[in-house]
Amino acid sequence: MNHIALYRKYRPKTFDEVIGQDHIAKTLQNQIVNNQIGHAYLFTGSRGTGKTSIAKILAKSVNCLTPDHGSACGQCENCKRLEQENDINIIEIDAASNNKVDDIRQIREKVKFMPVGAKYKVYIVDEVHMLSDSAFNALLKTLEEPPSYVIFILATTEVHKLPQTILSRCVRFDFRLVSVDELAKHLAKVFDKEGIKYDEESLKIIASAGEGSVRDTLSIADSIASYCQGEITKEKALSVLGSTDHELIINFFDRVKDKDVGQVLGLIDQIEKDGKNLAVFSKDLSKHARNLLVCKSCANANEILNLTEDIFAMYKEQADKFEEKELIRYMQVFSSAESELRYTLSVRLLLETTCLTAMLGFDVKKN
Repeated sequence: MNHIALYRKYRPKTFDEVIGQDHIAKTLQNQIVNNQIGHAYLFTGSRGTGKTSIAKILAKSVNCLTPDHGSACGQCENCKRLEQENDINIIEIDAASNNKVDDIRQIREKVKFMPVGAKYKVYIVDEVHMLSDSAFNALLKTLEEPPSYVIFILATTEVHKLPQTILSRCVRFDFRLVSVDELAKHLAKVFDKEGIKYDEESLKIIASAGEGSVRDTLSIADSIASYCQGEITKEKALSVLGSTDHELIINFFDRVKDKDVGQVLGLIDQIEKDGKNLAVFSKDLSKHARNLLVCKSCANANEILNLTEDIFAMYKEQADKFEEKELIRYMQVFSSAESELRYTLSVRLLLETTCLTAMLGFDVKKN
């Protein structure tokens, strides 16, 4: 039997199964219950946050014969038929490859035909920002005066590229990045169902690596589960990701703060001997400096960083040791080194030089 990717296997089928987008799911359910369904929706947000999944759930829910609090029941004749990927009443269009005016004109011709055995014909246009200017103009007329049985759902990761004329004719929903805690809880449920053993630290590491995306998190989890073949541990997860342990990078920054050259060089040597990727570690340093500056400067720091509470507490404690100008300097020094990583013959030498520059307050390369 072919392996089914976790992100496909555990794609939500009802509004209640959606992760981290309660504000959107509840609003759409209320619209269905109150028969206030819009004719055009715009779903915008980062990749993997549920735009296409909710679009499909909405398409099925509006056509369900016996919806349960706004969600498709999954049991009626319509629900069972709409489960089929090729149902003619739910039309998915990839605007990245169908972005010409003729493609939209075909849609304009097809919307004239009534749905078959359903209440609504739903068009889901993914990556809608990829449409050409002439294609947007062709779509505009249809959005202005669509037939009563047609619903358009436009999805995009780059809403700023859409014309104002399109935006003004859609009900807009902004999808949020999912918190690390929510992703970790979701991972635990998935692993339990799959019979995969894990420790709590590994869940947090995988969830953090997903960077707010449910799809990316499950894809990463899939790779790590395949590597571990038994029990997922913190060490194995870090090994697959090539990422740096939070405690290690915090300890490293403490040595940088103390200007302890010997300890810093010794830690770099140990990191390399442990088989960690020094290029990834160098990028982690730049990101860590930025995270500490956010902790230092922002009242809503963890809403920005999206960390677990215990890791955020560690970051906050360390941030209090630094001045803002120090962290800004570290960001500048470490981030400038990132562009040189692809060209350098010795990543270790570049990393050591960059750390000395950050600690000692002068440009080693110019002296």
